[in-house]
Amino acid sequence: MAPTTYLNQLNTAEKMSEPWPNNAILYQPYEAEQILLHEHASCLAVKAYLKMCNLPFEICSRANAEFMSPGGRMTKLPVLRAGQFILAEFEPIVNFVEHKNAGVGQRLNDDDKIDMRTYVSLAENIFTMAELYISFVNDKVYNEVTAPRNGCVYPWPLSVIQNISKRKQALRLLKVYQWSGLTIEEVIDKVEKCCENLTIKLEEFEGDYFYPDGPCDLDAIVFGHLYTMLTIQLPNMALAHTVQKFKNLVKFCQLIDLKYFQTKSA
Repeated sequence: MAPTTYLNQLNTAEKMSEPWPNNAILYQPYEAEQILLHEHASCLAVKAYLKMCNLPFEICSRANAEFMSPGGRMTKLPVLRAGQFILAEFEPIVNFVEHKNAGVGQRLNDDDKIDMRTYVSLAENIFTMAELYISFVNDKVYNEVTAPRNGCVYPWPLSVIQNISKRKQALRLLKVYQWSGLTIEEVIDKVEKCCENLTIKLEEFEGDYFYPDGPCDLDAIVFGHLYTMLTIQLPNMALAHTVQKFKNLVKFCQLIDLKYFQTKSA
């Protein structure tokens, strides 16, 4: 190994071991005017996770937040700046927190960690694909919500170009994961089966969270997606109506919202 490479690795390791910075910033699109369904879910999941870890951070809304991501566009939100590090999306941010020994999932034993990560992958993949499908394949949602919100920060005709580009990216991603040819009924069926699995998991320990002794990564990712589906108003509310069938998941979302996001009175 070259000396410079070894030194760079040592420097990175030393920086990773530094305490969580007090000036960490989480960048996201504007919530009221701009943010899209899947982006809102991802941003909310990360916020929930950081709050569960009791880590300080500031939220900063930027029109160009998606272009700040080190990994490029499409589902690469939110963007976290913590000290000298810039990361994007749920999993890389969770890994970064765990390197600082501040992750809430670290209390789990090895078997539970493997189990948890399987559920995290399942929930994130199914729910993200469903959110992209309803936002970009359903014409009514796309024309009335997705396109106006995505294009609102750009002047015409750049807004039209950006919308065409974003839709192409979403459809390409859906095609890669074999979701583009599905009907809305098939999409809802996938979401419903995922919710059924999560319901069984949530009931396993008969507590407020998916695992005993407090929240973990799975609680954050499930809350981010399901709470977004339940609360964001769309011309097609099929996702919300599906989630509403699972009363324990709805109750779970209400608990997380109350505990970590509602302002406590003095």
